[in-house]
Amino acid sequence: MNKLKDSKIIILGGGGIGCGIAYSLCQAGTKDVLLLEKNNTLATETTSQGAGLVGQLRNDLNRVALAKWSVKIFTGLEKKAVKKPAWMQVGSLRIALTENKAHEFSILKSTAKEAGVNVNWITNKEANKKWPLFDFSSAKGVLWCDTDGYLSPPKLAESYANESMKLGAKFETGILVEEIMSSNGKVTGVRTNKGTICCDILINAAGAHAWHIAKMAGLNLPVFPVRHEYFISSAIENVNPNLPTMRIPEASLYLRASNNSLLLGGWEPDCVYTDPKNFKNGEKPPMIKDDLNVMKWFKDQLKVICPKNKIIQNSKVYKGWPTFVPDGRFIIGPTKKLQGFIMAGGCNAHGISGSAGIGKHVVDSIYSEEKSEYLKSLSPDRFLSDEKSNWEQEIEKSQMIYKNYYN
Repeated sequence: MNKLKDSKIIILGGGGIGCGIAYSLCQAGTKDVLLLEKNNTLATETTSQGAGLVGQLRNDLNRVALAKWSVKIFTGLEKKAVKKPAWMQVGSLRIALTENKAHEFSILKSTAKEAGVNVNWITNKEANKKWPLFDFSSAKGVLWCDTDGYLSPPKLAESYANESMKLGAKFETGILVEEIMSSNGKVTGVRTNKGTICCDILINAAGAHAWHIAKMAGLNLPVFPVRHEYFISSAIENVNPNLPTMRIPEASLYLRASNNSLLLGGWEPDCVYTDPKNFKNGEKPPMIKDDLNVMKWFKDQLKVICPKNKIIQNSKVYKGWPTFVPDGRFIIGPTKKLQGFIMAGGCNAHGISGSAGIGKHVVDSIYSEEKSEYLKSLSPDRFLSDEKSNWEQEIEKSQMIYKNYYN
């Protein structure tokens, strides 16, 4: 067995976020990077199940900037990378069904404009031209963002990885980290199922296993996997890949074309979570069975713009365990608990769409002398004072972040 080579920086997790961090580090000039993935191939867990919608409308200027940066990177990869992320910049529609929601959209529009993202109101008739399958007559407002779109999450991870390897980064699969090694309060490496590897910096991008890795570093972070599902329909006449993505917040729905089919998903009112304490490091989270009642609920919710929704027949259900945290913000950056340990988790279902921006924040958290107030606000240490808090209450708060995703 070949000995694994030591590296300045080790990334744990080969999903979209971990691969995106590797790419961001390489782009910033750091090439002594090693990514470790416990599975035998990259992007096989939650990333493989991602819907791939990319939207830039957020109620926070920093979040818009992060999403805008990601769109810039996706566009560049699609143009220049050998392995492309299948980025389709088809634009997006956001539908308001009430005057109150339309008012909220006005705030989103202003924030986007401040960040340099072009967003406009369009008429219901114009919306119908963009998505002829649907009836927008009940909409109280429709926002159009021409730079939004969608991509393939597994292909994005592959694109990141391939570009990173071209720049010198190394990727190893089938490697399970069993212990974080340290000396005098500093990371010195990891012990794995295939030997020890030394490093100066260790980045936790382990997704649903982020809690387990953080625990090895002395952190008890409230990072909870919450079930998320969507389905892809059988083929529908006049549906094609160039149609825009769509979000209907009051119906808790999102959708896009998937070739000639419809991809329809949303945010379940009775969401299902799993406590990371209930499965071991290295074990897969609990298997998720197709919940056809939830798929029916999605279709029923769509009746507001698609009265003839019987034409939409689910063909295949996708599901994964994105992680959520009680305050709904990313967990990014170093901790005073262990020097050299960097968090990159708790992405609240923005992991794929925000992956390039998250990677940029990780780079800044390592190398920037003057960190922004926003980046400081994402520190894992914000939870240190809550380590004795009620775990069940933290789970409930995280579930509420999921349920109120569009609010």
